[in-house]
Amino acid sequence: MQLELVGGAVATVTIAPSKIIGIGQNYRAHAAEMGKGLPEEPLIFMKPPSALVAHEGEIARPAGYERVDYEGELGVVIGTTATRVRRSDALQHVLGFTCINDVTVRDLQKKDGQWIRAKGFDGFCPVGPRVVAGLDPSNLRITTRVNGVVRQDSTTADLIFDVPTLISFVSHHMTLLPGDIISTGTPAGVGNLTPGDVVEVEIEHIGVLRNHVIARADDAGPATRPWMM
Repeated sequence: MQLELVGGAVATVTIAPSKIIGIGQNYRAHAAEMGKGLPEEPLIFMKPPSALVAHEGEIARPAGYERVDYEGELGVVIGTTATRVRRSDALQHVLGFTCINDVTVRDLQKKDGQWIRAKGFDGFCPVGPRVVAGLDPSNLRITTRVNGVVRQDSTTADLIFDVPTLISFVSHHMTLLPGDIISTGTPAGVGNLTPGDVVEVEIEHIGVLRNHVIARADDAGPATRPWMM
């Protein structure tokens, strides 16, 4: 995926992550919304690179599920290899920041207990519209709109674990490589998407990530178990 790089040494950057690391329950208000307590350490999961889709691309909603939720998030794009880095040095490894929509099949998240299937469908990680270098990620306003109606409105000041802490924590468990992405968690206000919706994630100083929701083609839903045919 090619994205404009603002504030960097080059005009565009190719985003080809070896991994996309998501952070669960990382906004105080969202943890309360989901009926969860505050975690003692970051809760991490992974999305496959095949989930990536660009700004103005399509989110293909699979059939047969009650809720396929939007989750507007601040994304951190890693610029240099990070292994067991200190929190105080963490931002030195950042290429820049972007908008992410961590699309999630809520039914499968509850059913499976672990989250990779719920969050790993093709097109379930919209990223864009650009990467911006040099931002202070500590207090950026983040807003999600569906069909023009505001559904999420918060700031990164409500993060339980801030961006330097997340980078340091993840790097102590796995090496972060250039192009890897950390999706830092979503504020309160998550909700269902249906075909025909237009969902926008806007982050201060970065821009608006816009995607269109369609029905996944030739999809009769999970009850048919097509993988067994």
